[in-house]
Amino acid sequence: MGKGQDLYEKAKSIIPGGTQLLSKRPEMFLPNQWPAYYDKAKGVDVWDLDGKHYIDMGYHSIGSCVLGSADPDVNAAVKDAIDRGTMSTLNCPEEVELAELLLEIHPWAEQVRFARCGGEAMAMAVRIARAATGKDEIAFCGYHGWHDWYLSANLSNEKALDGQLLPGLAPAGVPRGLAGTLHPFAYNNIEALRKIISEHGQNLAAIVMEPIRSTEPLPEFLQAARDAATALGIPLILDEVTAAFRICGGAAHLTLGIEPDMATFAKGMSNGFPAAAVIGKKHFMAAAQETFISSTFWTERIGPVAALATIKKFRAKRVHEHLIHMGTLIQEVWQEAADSTGLTIHCSGMKPLSHFDIVHPNAQAARTLFTQEMLVRGFIANNSFYATFAHTEEHVALYQEAVLEVFAIIGKALTNGTVESLLRGPVAHTGFHRLA
Repeated sequence: MGKGQDLYEKAKSIIPGGTQLLSKRPEMFLPNQWPAYYDKAKGVDVWDLDGKHYIDMGYHSIGSCVLGSADPDVNAAVKDAIDRGTMSTLNCPEEVELAELLLEIHPWAEQVRFARCGGEAMAMAVRIARAATGKDEIAFCGYHGWHDWYLSANLSNEKALDGQLLPGLAPAGVPRGLAGTLHPFAYNNIEALRKIISEHGQNLAAIVMEPIRSTEPLPEFLQAARDAATALGIPLILDEVTAAFRICGGAAHLTLGIEPDMATFAKGMSNGFPAAAVIGKKHFMAAAQETFISSTFWTERIGPVAALATIKKFRAKRVHEHLIHMGTLIQEVWQEAADSTGLTIHCSGMKPLSHFDIVHPNAQAARTLFTQEMLVRGFIANNSFYATFAHTEEHVALYQEAVLEVFAIIGKALTNGTVESLLRGPVAHTGFHRLA
């Protein structure tokens, strides 16, 4: 037990759930062994509270630092903003500059509102859609945050969200009156969407979806969503919180041949500093004036300044090309290592957000063993790789050597039925779990 594990034990007694983000819970990676806390992060290098150094080849800041941790250009812009004052009775002019930049990149959009995280942006977009249409119900697919509007899907069917991200998300605390307002459909399932339109179309306020995630979209699927929203006179809202800026210099939908009515941004838009945006057509966005959407810290300066510096660097350096290259190399590493060790895996995801699954009944224990053995070799790693501009081919080469060793261990353990005996702690959680 290191300092990080000891501190996490304390945290669980005074912070419900132990962390602020489910995706950062140590139980999701390596129970009782995960370092849990960092002392310093720079580029793809991370040092824990014991001074141990790791290379982050996993979720890397849960996808928020697309340029790498503590990017010098973004940090310089933020430090200057701090020195000039981050808050005032007056508004910061950078929010207007950022709005203009987002509209330049996405010429279909006409207006912008800002928030500071993806969940807020999605809650804002849905509120605006409901205000604009005077309707309550939402057709959706994908993961869109923790707010009541989204979690209410599980009021009607406690497993409604299981296929969207995590199983077992209980809607405790969500008003029962929201039951029946959310209608989930699976990605690329055109018939499921059409069934919702047929049964609930007259009550729908919006169609909400991610443009792309773990699989490539069928062109006819995206077009079916676009056509349905147009026919109903409701907005098609694309959640770009995760996908944006990773496969082009703006929203992913710019490369997919689909034009939404509204889109949301956060996560990598500002390289680890809180910033989020909702952009959209004036016809719908104007409804933000008909409802109350307002927050003091949506007016601070650091978020817009960081976003401006990040987006400008994305475009100047064509960062998305590097992300795609890194993700392509990593998927090749996984597949080649699997082929040479006899391990059966399935690779998926857009290249900058790559993912592999071990094809075996004992896959979750095997994935836990992968994380354990990669940590021993100096890597923060799981079965996902979120590429950053700071990753290099040298990092990939070091990672490849370790993956080959660990896949060989896993393949042998699965054959011999000894995976659990090699684990130095419990198997990682696969979804939402209550913590004692």
